[in-house]
Amino acid sequence: MYVIERRQMLLETARRVGRVDVAQTSKELGLAPETIRRDLKDLERQGLLRRVYGGAVAVERLSFESALAVRSTRHQAQKSRIAAAAVTYVKSAESVYIDEGYLPSLVGEHLPPDRPLTVVTPSLATAKTLVERPELTVLIVGGRVRAKTLGAVDLWAVSMLETLVLDLAFIGANGISVERGVTVPDSAVAAVKAMAMRVSRRRILIADSSKYGVDSFVQFARMKDFERFITDDGLPAEQVVHLHENGIDVTRA
Repeated sequence: MYVIERRQMLLETARRVGRVDVAQTSKELGLAPETIRRDLKDLERQGLLRRVYGGAVAVERLSFESALAVRSTRHQAQKSRIAAAAVTYVKSAESVYIDEGYLPSLVGEHLPPDRPLTVVTPSLATAKTLVERPELTVLIVGGRVRAKTLGAVDLWAVSMLETLVLDLAFIGANGISVERGVTVPDSAVAAVKAMAMRVSRRRILIADSSKYGVDSFVQFARMKDFERFITDDGLPAEQVVHLHENGIDVTRA
C-alpha cells in the first residue's frame, strides 16, 4: 500500500467510524505506531483530521451534531450496557436528572420498575417513554425544543432547573478529554447541562468510548466535576489508567 493510499484509508476510517486508533491500526497494517502517527500528523496539517490521545478524529465530528434518529443506530450494544451499568449507581436517589440524547434515554428505560422516582428531563422523547410508568413522576424542562435532539434549551429551561435540588444527574456529551473537559457543539445545550450539574448533588458522565479523546465546541464541565465516567469496554486500558492517574473513576460496561 502506497503512502497516499494508506492516508486515504485512515481518513475514510475516521469519517466512517469516528476515530482512528494508532495501536489498533498499526497492528492491522503491520506497521510501526510511529508510521501511523506521522500519517495522522500530515493529515492534521492538511486540516482533515484532529489528533487526540491515542489517535485522531475527523474534523467533521468537532463541529457537527447528528440527529437523534442517527445516534440511535450507532454503538447500540455498547450504549445498552452503559445504561444498565449507570442505573446501578442510582442507589438512594429520589430525584434523577436524565439528559437529552439517545444514551440518556436508555438510562431512563433501565430505571428500576418497582422504585418510586422523580425524573427531570429536557428531552421530549425521554418524557414520552417514561410518563406511562406509574412508579415514576416525570417533570419536563420547558424551553425552545431543538429538532435534532428533541431537547429543550434556552432561558426557560435554565431558569426552571435553577429552582430545583436534584439527587443525581446522568449527563451525556459529544466530546470528552482530560485536557479540554466535557464538550458539546451548541452553547445553548451547554448552558442547560451546566445548570443541571450545578443543582445536582451527584453527577455521572455517560458516553460510549468513541466520544473519548474528541473535542467539541463548547466546554460545560471538567471530568473531575463528575463522580464517575461510565463508558464501554472499547476504551483502551491505557486510557483508563490515564484517567485514574488524573483522579477520575471509570466504569467500563
